[in-house]
Amino acid sequence: MAPRETSHEPSGTPVPVERGFITVESLRIGMKAIVEKDGEKRKAEILSIGQRGGQLKVYVHYEDFNKRLDEWIPATRIDFSREVEWPAPDDADKKDKKTNKKKEVPGKADQKNPKRSRSKLDREISATPSDATPGLGRRASSKAPGKGNKEIVVTTEVTDGSTPRAEDEEIDVVDLQDAAAVAKAVPPAEYSREEEIEKLRTGGSMTQNQTEISRVRNLEKIQMGKFEVEPWYFSPYPIDFVDSEMVYICEFCLCYFGDVTPFERHRTKCTLLHPPGNEIYRDRDISFFEIDGRRQRTWCRNLCLLSKLFLDHKTLYYDVDPFLFYCMCVRDDYGYHLVGYFSKEKESAEGYNVACILTLPQYQRKGFGKLLIDFSYLLSKREGKLGSPEKPLSDLGLLGYRAYWQEKIVDLLVELTEEGKHEANIEDLGEMTAMTTNDVLHTLQNLNMLRYNRAGHVIVLTNAVLQQREQQKAKEKVKGKRSIIAEKLIWKPPVFSAASRTWNW
Repeated sequence: MAPRETSHEPSGTPVPVERGFITVESLRIGMKAIVEKDGEKRKAEILSIGQRGGQLKVYVHYEDFNKRLDEWIPATRIDFSREVEWPAPDDADKKDKKTNKKKEVPGKADQKNPKRSRSKLDREISATPSDATPGLGRRASSKAPGKGNKEIVVTTEVTDGSTPRAEDEEIDVVDLQDAAAVAKAVPPAEYSREEEIEKLRTGGSMTQNQTEISRVRNLEKIQMGKFEVEPWYFSPYPIDFVDSEMVYICEFCLCYFGDVTPFERHRTKCTLLHPPGNEIYRDRDISFFEIDGRRQRTWCRNLCLLSKLFLDHKTLYYDVDPFLFYCMCVRDDYGYHLVGYFSKEKESAEGYNVACILTLPQYQRKGFGKLLIDFSYLLSKREGKLGSPEKPLSDLGLLGYRAYWQEKIVDLLVELTEEGKHEANIEDLGEMTAMTTNDVLHTLQNLNMLRYNRAGHVIVLTNAVLQQREQQKAKEKVKGKRSIIAEKLIWKPPVFSAASRTWNW
């Protein structure tokens, strides 16, 4: 069943759920059954049924778990001794239509006085929080809002008589669910950090494309180099690979094979040992390569196919001409092994410095994602521009960028206070970090560091934020921290003709 829309009207009786016992022959798509998972019994919804490898298997989604954990399981793992929930009947749409008609009919009081219903809607709309925070142009005094907290005065250069800002420059601090609530004139719910992480864990990707939700993951496993990886999502690889237990991917040219024999034959002939582009950065065993999607179409398309296995929101995998791909590799005696990459439009009208970013699962939780983000901002600094990732972000991308923004802004504010500077400007903070004003304000509000007093807005370095940063530094000392050294980047911003910035149609 699709989730019902939230409203202020009293909810009716819950829709009754039909339950019963079934056999293997009566399995249906949409029913919810008890399934064995890692030695435990879990409730799962059946999304697809089919024969795979000569065996009847079902594709299930575990309730209260992320979508990337969906998997094909043999029908024998279903507990047929317990009742299952049957899918909703087909006449549910008719009931929805009836309820919609009832909602469209105004109440008696509103029919007599239409102004009353209009003013009620105006009050609901005016109650929604606005994107921009008013009064940022005023100076604030140096009175401490809390005991033991450090503060920096925050101002902007926008005055009352200046021209209004463009839509792209407005503060973007509303995620997808909040934006939907604002559109319905309903105040968005507030989440704590723990609640938000739990929501991301159980809700799947925040940027799920509705046309992709019903798609079933088509590959069981891939072998890439010395790693065997289970894909997370659907990727449009050839349909012949659906029945393959393992898909073999060359870690250098990214060609794919459904059988080990042609893969081994290819490895004896493949001479590529690094991504087919210019090496623009090298530091110890880390290297970055710049690849033009127009010049290396096949390799970049193979890269997009690979990344689609781990990015639910990615839709572009064929038209790679307008993009540059920056690939991070680790170097050893056998060659340059792909760790992750980010793509970037050759000319972005919105000023985005990242279109798509991914760290391969076998290299995650090792600090490589933060290196990719840091490198994208280093390129923006060389270009003399402010950068921001393309919105909306995926769930893991949002957490990664928030952690990076928090680290950079907190370190910068601590450095300013140590130098005796107690006044700052939002635009100056953005220029020093190559971040847009929207991202700076989004980070400050997410950390609850932006306060308001009578004189204006003030950034407060709370003890909780400082303690969290100190704990991160202590972990970095133990585990070791990788960082980007700007002096080792050998790169100039490329200049493209009009033809090379468009699709080659």
